[in-house]
Amino acid sequence: MTVGEHAQREAKPFDAKARSAARMAAVQSLYELDMVEGDADPVLRTFIEKRWTVTLEDEDGEEVGEAEFLDPDTSFLIELVRGITGRQGEIDELLQGVLGDKWTVERLEVLLRQVMRCGAFELLTRTDIPAKVIINEYMDIANAFFTEGEPKMVNGVLDKLAHALRDGKMD
Repeated sequence: MTVGEHAQREAKPFDAKARSAARMAAVQSLYELDMVEGDADPVLRTFIEKRWTVTLEDEDGEEVGEAEFLDPDTSFLIELVRGITGRQGEIDELLQGVLGDKWTVERLEVLLRQVMRCGAFELLTRTDIPAKVIINEYMDIANAFFTEGEPKMVNGVLDKLAHALRDGKMD
């Protein structure tokens, strides 16, 4: 089954938690793509088919079961990853415009760069989603991976970008 066929089969009504899981998976997928410089579809296929369970082991290393994570909205995950990889140059220009002279997109830590790219892509293309929601979602993702000032940086960059792209409208 292709990635596109999987997304069509999985189409379902809007689910905020599944969208949040898709955002996290998109950041992780893009991180992997940045590290291996491969094609998006094999990485997406792996995330969709294999990444949502973890084998649990006891203290002796014996398997005792599996923990399952919330499945992402696969259509949204595919939209994010394909959209960002297809428009990366444009997205990076937008980010560079708000980062200023002290930072470059390439200077950002790889995972932080992917968080910002995802947020920028959504702010640019998903005007049906309030800017505040997008910014909060990517701040939550940044908080899951970083403990220093990175989440504040995500907030500041995406807030500036939202004001520029959405004429100051945050809702």
